[in-house]
Amino acid sequence: MRARPARPPASSGELGERVGSKEVRKVRMRKSRDRTLWHGIGAAGVIGWSIAVPTLIGVLVGMSLDRRWPGDFSWSLALLLAGVTLGCFNAWYWVNRESRMIARDEAEEEVEQ
Repeated sequence: MRARPARPPASSGELGERVGSKEVRKVRMRKSRDRTLWHGIGAAGVIGWSIAVPTLIGVLVGMSLDRRWPGDFSWSLALLLAGVTLGCFNAWYWVNRESRMIARDEAEEEVEQ
């Protein structure tokens, strides 16, 4: 864990300016970004579909392979697991990308201040 550098005690005026600038930045970000309930539901839907689609494709291809080449090895199960794994990596990518965009926007706001 990184230790934060110790700051000297701030005067009440300096503290007020810092708090005020952070509040202005938060209000500006809330107005500029579309953070409604529908945005959250949409983001959850994208993540859900990014997992569900590869999983279903894996199951369907696996069932087809099981019908063509029956045996002790279950292609359906193997490709189901492969689809879930691929879907989870896909969802992680989208969440990580959104997180980087938020961090970049916050860094730009810090530079403007």
